[in-house]
Amino acid sequence: MQILKTADMPILLMTLIQLTGNKKWMEEPYLPARDLAFFADESGGFSPKIQAEICLAACDTLLAYFDQTHEMPPMPSREQYAEMMNVCVGETVPSEYLDMMLEEMGFQERDPTWTQKPSKKQLEKFRVLVIGAGMSGLCAAIKFQNAGISFEIVEKNLGLGGTWFENKYPGVGCDVPNHFYSYSFRPNMDWTEYFSPGDEIESYFKKCAQEFGISNNIQFQTEAISAEFDRDESVWHVNLRDFNGAIKTKIFTIVVFATGQLNQPKYPAIDGIENFQGRAFHSARWPRDLSIRNKNVVVIGSGASAMQLAPSVAAEANQLTIMQRSPQWAIPTRDYHKTVSEEKKWLLKHVPFYAEWYRFSLVWRFSDRLLATVRKDPNWPHSDRSLNSKNDRHRDLLTKYIHEELGERADLIKKSVPKYPPYAKRILVDNNWFKTLCKDNVELVTDQVTKIGKRSIVTSEGAEHKADVIIFATGFHAENTLGSIDITVKGGSSLNELWGDDDPRAYLGITTPGFPNLFFLYGPNANLGHGGSIIFISELQVRYVVSLTMQMIEKELSSIECLQEIHDQYNKKLDDEHSELIWTHPGMNSWYKNKSGRIISIMPWRLVDYWKFTYKPNLTDFKVKH
Repeated sequence: MQILKTADMPILLMTLIQLTGNKKWMEEPYLPARDLAFFADESGGFSPKIQAEICLAACDTLLAYFDQTHEMPPMPSREQYAEMMNVCVGETVPSEYLDMMLEEMGFQERDPTWTQKPSKKQLEKFRVLVIGAGMSGLCAAIKFQNAGISFEIVEKNLGLGGTWFENKYPGVGCDVPNHFYSYSFRPNMDWTEYFSPGDEIESYFKKCAQEFGISNNIQFQTEAISAEFDRDESVWHVNLRDFNGAIKTKIFTIVVFATGQLNQPKYPAIDGIENFQGRAFHSARWPRDLSIRNKNVVVIGSGASAMQLAPSVAAEANQLTIMQRSPQWAIPTRDYHKTVSEEKKWLLKHVPFYAEWYRFSLVWRFSDRLLATVRKDPNWPHSDRSLNSKNDRHRDLLTKYIHEELGERADLIKKSVPKYPPYAKRILVDNNWFKTLCKDNVELVTDQVTKIGKRSIVTSEGAEHKADVIIFATGFHAENTLGSIDITVKGGSSLNELWGDDDPRAYLGITTPGFPNLFFLYGPNANLGHGGSIIFISELQVRYVVSLTMQMIEKELSSIECLQEIHDQYNKKLDDEHSELIWTHPGMNSWYKNKSGRIISIMPWRLVDYWKFTYKPNLTDFKVKH
């Protein structure tokens, strides 16, 4: 009973409804209050008396369930699930979200199925290469394996995990709640924190790879350097370089790029860097032997990585100087450093349906609801500071929070309140960033860095800041999706030339005309700018690619190639939609944009829109070859 008192009451209420089928719990006085916070009040707005009543009923039901004396009602109908979702969050969840949410909760199957199980001979014709063993690549490998389709997976690094393997700076972690920053088919009930550190997330992916039997199939320290498609044979010739530098050419029917967008560090061009006598490195290349204790540390950049590492660095360094190009909006999150109690872990592990409904609540709160705040209102008179009335309210709340955190530090407030609308750049999660700025050994500098000396950094105002260590928290080349891999069609096109330096385009962010049997995970315009989890997007893309592969095998197709018209229509619609959203706001520069101002990284769609787009591939969108 005591454990149940620690439960999130609306979530416990859902388990009670599903375990009993009693509609009494979906009527007053048992209806949770509407709560627009990212992390809702765990009381659900219920009085202590009603909370006690819910806990007692749940306790009796669970005791009978564990004693195997409780007779389970039938699983809810679709209509009942829809009603329960509305009750759970205290507002109407549109019906178009129902199937998407049921999949995400595990109540409905997400994997594609064979129309007719293919023969061994049919399956043997297909060989799939997955490039990258990060989150997307592992997901693809697991799902190809589940479908019985042969695959190989190569990874340039020594270990799996992608960004979580590469980024080892102090304070690295996820700014999406862990309980849905995880595969829907392999939820994790053992997170130690609500926003877990990077090493724990890396460990999660390692466990997934082990559990699904993927670990031993990964070729580590193996880099794809080029790929050429032979139209006559309908195969890809891929050159792979191993850890010894030896290059081997292998043949595959399908190639899946799971190399991500944020893995090529970007360095600023600053005079004198070659003369620096201390240690200088990108945050994604943090030296394992580095000690910053009592050192003078300069961090160039004030985005996501800088915000995460600054509190840890400030705690050890003699002096931390942060060189800020532009300030960032950051949302207050009470659970950022909060550990998950043993009681909460028990509820997630042992109470039937509790974890599923908890995941639903998080997905609903951290995703599409935010999109309305980033849509331009053509009649809004204050476009310099916000986009619409909702966006303006968010600005006021976030500004108030900055003032509260910085207190009497008028100098820091002036430097820390952005002039641009909220969400125009990636919204960050405050991990004590503002409190760190107030420390005696921390200085926030907004002057431009013009030169690096032997042991210092010089700004445009002539000020010189001591530096034993320089950390470049300056982001990644998100525009260069292909990295250094050369992709061509024999006797014809080069994808690298088609996309150029900074204009990648793909249908659904997955496939491009002129390049048959080639797919991208987390490709162009597949990132999220308004909320949600990239794992969700990757699962949808993997389903799409695996489903296409299954159709090719069933129909005995040797190649499929996205039609140019379909590709162009999609990208026109995508660009038009972006023109109505905040990321094309005049005067805004971010890594979401290329040099011409086109948004190339993030999608403009609601999660439910993209779920619909990718739900079931249509072969009429492709030129097929038998």
